[in-house]
Amino acid sequence: MTVVVGHLPHKGGRGSLDLGLQLAHTLGRPLAVVTVVPRQWATPSLARVDGEFAEYARQVGERAEAQAREYLSETTVEVEVRYEAVPGRSSSAALVETARRLDAALLVLGSSTDGAEGRITVGATTGKLLHSSPIPLALAPRGYRSDAVDGVPRVTCAFSDNDASVRVVSRVAEVARGVHAPLRVASFGVRGATMYPPEIGLSAEDSVLAGWRDQVVAAQQRLVERGVVDADVERVIGTGAGWGEALSSIDWHPTELLALGSSTVGPAARVFLGSRAAKIIRHAPVPVVVLPAG
Repeated sequence: MTVVVGHLPHKGGRGSLDLGLQLAHTLGRPLAVVTVVPRQWATPSLARVDGEFAEYARQVGERAEAQAREYLSETTVEVEVRYEAVPGRSSSAALVETARRLDAALLVLGSSTDGAEGRITVGATTGKLLHSSPIPLALAPRGYRSDAVDGVPRVTCAFSDNDASVRVVSRVAEVARGVHAPLRVASFGVRGATMYPPEIGLSAEDSVLAGWRDQVVAAQQRLVERGVVDADVERVIGTGAGWGEALSSIDWHPTELLALGSSTVGPAARVFLGSRAAKIIRHAPVPVVVLPAG
C-alpha cells in the first residue's frame, strides 16, 4: 500500500508533503506525489492550441515534481518516492482514481493558502473529497512542518456517545497501533451562545454542559469496560464557548494526528462529513485523518 499526496505548486504549500513523508516513514510505505494536470478535450483542434495546451500541462507537471523533489531532498529519512502527473478535468476524481490504482492507504492533502496559519482550510478539491472519498483522507494545516524522524507522537480520536463513534474508536485504535503511537480519546462540547434566553443566565448553560460532561465521562469509561480501548488509554474532554476554545482547552503535540469518522448518513464506505466533524476540522491545530463510514 502507498501513501499518496495530492500536490500542486502554490496551492497548499509543502504541508501535505511533510505530512505525507511523516506518514509514509511511520507506516513503512512508499510515497507517491501526484499532480493533476489539465486534460485535453477529446476532439482535436486544427489550430495550434492543442499543442500549446499539451505543453502547458507538461510544464505544470514538471514544476510540481521539481518543487516536490526540492522539498523532499531536505529530509534525512529514507522513503521510496515516486512522482506522477495525471491528466484530469476533475482534480478530486483524478486523485481518487490514482489513489485506487496505487492501492493507497491514505490520500494526503494540504490546506488552502487563503486560510489561517496552523489551521486547516478546505479548498474546492478537498471539499469534494470530504463528501465522496472511499479512501481515508489526511489533511495538513497550513504551514505544517514535520521532519518525520520521530514519526507520529500520538493519535487522538474524537469521540461522541453513540455506536458509530464507538466503532470509529476501535478503528482508530488500529491506526494508532499501525503508526506505533499511543492512543488518546477526546470528546468536545460547546456551550452555545443562544442555548437559553438571556433572562435565564449562563448558569443554566453551565449546568447543561456539566451534565453533558458527566455523561461523556461515563461513555468513555464504557469504552474500557467493553474492551474497545485499554484501561491505560488517556481520556480527555474539551469544552468552551466555541469549537476553537473547546479544542484548544486540551494539550496538543504539533505533529500528532486527530482522527475522526465521517457521518453514517452518507454513502456507505465513503467520507461524508457532518457539520460537527466539519467544525472540528476547521479548528484543529494538528493534522486530521478522516475515515470513511463503515
